[in-house]
Amino acid sequence: MPSLYNANHRDRVIRALRRAGFRIDQGGAHAIVHKADGTFVSVVPRHSRIKPGTLRAIIKQCGLSEDEFLRLYAGKR
Repeated sequence: MPSLYNANHRDRVIRALRRAGFRIDQGGAHAIVHKADGTFVSVVPRHSRIKPGTLRAIIKQCGLSEDEFLRLYAGKR
């Protein structure tokens, strides 16, 4: 399983958040993360690589553990 230092590709991060049940609104320089009910959760920068500290904050705001996120990032539910 990758570490947060390697699990930082923007498209795969967004895919992992979708697997977790979040809705992603793409646009501009950031992607907006919402819960299924439309409640705002977090913002994902549209850089090709996301810094580990930023990624850790996104994971925390989404209410996921790092292990849970890394499983979703690897394509496992």
